[in-house]
Amino acid sequence: MIKLPKFLNPDGSESEKKQLPLVPLRDMVLFPSIITPVFVGRDKSIKALSQAMVADKKIFLTTQKDPDVLKPNINDVFQVGTEARITQLLRLPDGSVKALVEGCRRGKIVELTDEDGFLSVEYIEVAEAPLPEKAREAVIRTVTEAFEHYAKLSGVVAQTFFKTLDVLAAHESRYADTIAAHMPFKMGDKQKLLECGNIETRFFLLLKLIQKETEVFTMSQKIKGRVKEQMEGLQKKHYLNEQMRAIKKEMGEEGDSAEFKDLENRIKKKRMSKEAASVVRRELEKLKMMPPMSSEATVVRNYIDWLISLPWFRKNRSKNNLKKAEQILEQDHYGLEKPKERILEYLAVQILVKKIKGPILCLVGPPGVGKTSLARSVARATGRAFARVSLGGVRDEAEIRGHRRTYVGAMPGKIIQTLKKTGYNNPVFCLDEIDKMTADFRGDPSSALLEALDPEQNKNFNDHYLEVDYDLSEILFITTANTLYDIPAPLRDRMEIIQIPGYTEYEKAKIATGFLIPKQLKENGLSTTDAVFSKNAIHTIIKKYTREAGVRNLEREISSVLRKIAKEIVQTDNRKLHQISTTMLLKYLGQHRFRDGVLEKEDRIGIVTGLAWTQAGGELLTIEAVTMPGKGNVLVTGKLGDVMKESAQAAVSYVRSRSKELNIKEDFYKKLDIHIHVPEGAIPKDGPSAGISMCSAVVSVLTGKPVSRKTAMTGEITLRGRVLPIGGLKEKLLAAHANGITKVIVSTENKKDIKEIPKAIQKQLEIVYAEDMSQVLENALL
Repeated sequence: MIKLPKFLNPDGSESEKKQLPLVPLRDMVLFPSIITPVFVGRDKSIKALSQAMVADKKIFLTTQKDPDVLKPNINDVFQVGTEARITQLLRLPDGSVKALVEGCRRGKIVELTDEDGFLSVEYIEVAEAPLPEKAREAVIRTVTEAFEHYAKLSGVVAQTFFKTLDVLAAHESRYADTIAAHMPFKMGDKQKLLECGNIETRFFLLLKLIQKETEVFTMSQKIKGRVKEQMEGLQKKHYLNEQMRAIKKEMGEEGDSAEFKDLENRIKKKRMSKEAASVVRRELEKLKMMPPMSSEATVVRNYIDWLISLPWFRKNRSKNNLKKAEQILEQDHYGLEKPKERILEYLAVQILVKKIKGPILCLVGPPGVGKTSLARSVARATGRAFARVSLGGVRDEAEIRGHRRTYVGAMPGKIIQTLKKTGYNNPVFCLDEIDKMTADFRGDPSSALLEALDPEQNKNFNDHYLEVDYDLSEILFITTANTLYDIPAPLRDRMEIIQIPGYTEYEKAKIATGFLIPKQLKENGLSTTDAVFSKNAIHTIIKKYTREAGVRNLEREISSVLRKIAKEIVQTDNRKLHQISTTMLLKYLGQHRFRDGVLEKEDRIGIVTGLAWTQAGGELLTIEAVTMPGKGNVLVTGKLGDVMKESAQAAVSYVRSRSKELNIKEDFYKKLDIHIHVPEGAIPKDGPSAGISMCSAVVSVLTGKPVSRKTAMTGEITLRGRVLPIGGLKEKLLAAHANGITKVIVSTENKKDIKEIPKAIQKQLEIVYAEDMSQVLENALL
């Protein structure tokens, strides 16, 4: 039961309460004295009607605030409603009820009850303040005139209705309610009229709403008239155009318009494929027969324009100077030997064969290593135009193959659009971020690329918009991706994968010195007489301020330093040489953001230096082992992956199987627990390459022999003690050299990878090759 505040009459007395069943109305407001049908379908409302029929056939009706609410409560209905009498009740075949009701008087809900399966309310009658006698006739006449004006404009009110109004003129409340009920006001406005107890206020509100509705209706009629005039004008123009065309045809004077002549001249001059030429002429004839202003003519005109604008046979003349191409590639990028070699191979074959199918290369590597810029350099080296399309976030097949012309606003796919923009049919075409495409209900764009990126099929690439074959075989496609896993297997199979690993610290230093610093000096308005970076400063920025595979952040940090120097020069008006050392970096870039692997200060038992690979390069990995009284448990910690944990188990099993040879008590595992830990526990670590490092740490702690702190190792261990090869050797050895390691132990099978290491670093490192774990221990233990 819900109670509402008490209602007082204008004289201060409290109104008498009445109780009736309640039926909430949807999208309608019932005024007193109005007879209208009400359709009821909800169970509670039907029971409320039944209850009213059993009693005195009286019901209380109020409007819902939101018609979509199925089970309304007191907050979902308006407080003021209408007491009504049921004059007729009819049950319909679908179970709903049609009730003919007549409004009696206004009522305001005081209390709402939900009992016996229906809603009932206690309400009080809303007292009405009559019109002042002096103003009565003027108010009624003004409202009547406004209503008659609206009725004449709209024509929706029958003339007989005005006779009824004349009868009601003596009853001002019923007079206002009857007019309000026959006006197409919004539900909220009708509710405001129902809630007006003061009749004078109600008449003024009614007049305002009638005038507003009249203005809206008048404006609507004006808009309709204007649209009708425009349509008639277009029809007249079309009719006259057709008549002029017919007259010219009869007189033999029918000629092409200037537009048609222009299109014909362009078609004659344009060299196209036979199929395209045939289609474009057929479409032009069709266009001549169409009304110029029709929407279909616009579609055909655009289609013809696309066919004429494409570079069907227009080519860039490729450069055939291999040495020049090699120089350009070297100027633009340091390293990246494999991609450069593949591009030069392509150029060499092209010089010999004159025409070959364009290869589809896929450059895969972490962000910032220069994949997209390498594609741009390839265009410069080959003398071709460069075209780039970013596929990141593309999820619609039509983005690649175009929309069919049946759709409004249809256009070709990105490949054809880009070729039109480029103006040549043999550019270097970079499809960027090919691994970032997604599929949804509109199709799979990666499947649409299968034809474009297949050298055997792309000679006859068919765009949905063009519907004629276009030759893509002259294009040198270069795609870029961060990972291979996200590229579907059929698409991956069509491309020649070239892995671009992250740059090493040595390579980053070379790139910074030869490319980034000169570029940033120029961009910041400085020269080599204004700022010079020391070697140590460059290495410090690489190691302490950035942690990445590419060089984007390195370039940003260099730019940050040079901007601060530029600011100093402008503020002091003193253009002196700034020597940027490691100490100056603290002033310009603040405190170090990253820490490097740190060597132990002395040789210690149970601590071994391993080597790890990350996308940002190689790193030192300290591995610790301790023993404690226990029952032979092996505990491995440091947020390690499953592969690394299994390597630790294999290492301990190897030690147990060779305990006699290693001079370790055979029953050590019965009395001791072994704990292996890899510090920096917040960083996830995985992989098998720490196997020999873990084994060395366990042997060291069990034999009491320390491991040299300047010896690092990397390799996978088997249960029989074999040392297997690992990946990322170049990055690992560069990290070892940079951190003061003098001896590195690796698998014998990794000897083939040593050629990738700069010779200067090879000379400073003692590289020990081991086939068996006994060789590792012989070189590691002191």
